[in-house]
Amino acid sequence: MQIKKNYSIQPYNTFGIAARASRFAAFGDVQTLAALLRDNQHEHKIILGGGSNILFTNDFAGLILKNNLKGIELLRADDQYYYLKVAAGEPWHPFVQYCVDHGYAGLENLSLIPGLAGASPMQNIGAYGVEIKDVFYQLEAMRISDQTLHTFSREDCQFGYRESIFKTELKGKYIILNVTYRLLKKPILHLEYGAIREELEKAGIAVNTTTPTIKEVSEAVIRIRRSKLPDPKQIGNAGSFFKNPSIPIAQFEKLKMEHPTLPGYPLTGIGSNEQIKVAAGWLIEACGWKGYRDGDAGVHARQALVLVNYGHATGAEIYALSERIINSVENKFGIALEREVNII
Repeated sequence: MQIKKNYSIQPYNTFGIAARASRFAAFGDVQTLAALLRDNQHEHKIILGGGSNILFTNDFAGLILKNNLKGIELLRADDQYYYLKVAAGEPWHPFVQYCVDHGYAGLENLSLIPGLAGASPMQNIGAYGVEIKDVFYQLEAMRISDQTLHTFSREDCQFGYRESIFKTELKGKYIILNVTYRLLKKPILHLEYGAIREELEKAGIAVNTTTPTIKEVSEAVIRIRRSKLPDPKQIGNAGSFFKNPSIPIAQFEKLKMEHPTLPGYPLTGIGSNEQIKVAAGWLIEACGWKGYRDGDAGVHARQALVLVNYGHATGAEIYALSERIINSVENKFGIALEREVNII
């Protein structure tokens, strides 16, 4: 349980920001985590997973605890479902590939998303018509204040668009240890989002009652994401920097008259105050930011939703760029963008 001082965290964040932590320790089991929390109760601390959804704007004056919990376990199966438990420190994409290879259906649309499994319910990750809440069963977490273990059901997690109770009411109060997913024996494919169907047809795969397989869907998603999103190993980034905003239908219809190509997707189940989700990337591109660069901080040339570090940008510089983008979009469209990335 060695604690390292004045430790570089540049290798632990996908933006590649050259920040340092006052103190840094890793944990690979629950007992070590409990001891670290107990022995450092009054120190400011954060849990670091894959570092793929975080922007360090300064050095961190406190203790960073790196999650290295590992393990995948099939708990049980019934006529319809597999119940699969994954430790929070398992890398997300290899876990999805494990499920695909074993015929556990439901996560194939979430292929190639960076980060660790423990972050998946925290922000209800989603892509191509699938969100974590669709396949989530339960999770186990440790309460930081007293190191007790607690189980959270789907309802307990209060999932919303890219959020959960762990980003709101319980933010900073629990550490997710493992997540159990309820995955399908008989796949229900989601092919109507993005360019999945077109990508499958381009590969010569027929779309009918027996095809494609979940592996073919996963491979199509991987090809699409690689064509649109930069590899953090080559250009520092944290994927989508902003959430897709939701606006009232009346506001969307007014904007649509002025901007006919503005894409929108109706949200259901929200009563009389029906909302339309609009594409943040489209809004940012329409404001002229796509491909913009200021020093080493920039907006990706193929996807305006992604802010990038071309080498030596500071977190403060990337944050300042995000502020300029938010102000620009609000001035032009009257829509306030929210950051999806956690700012430290």
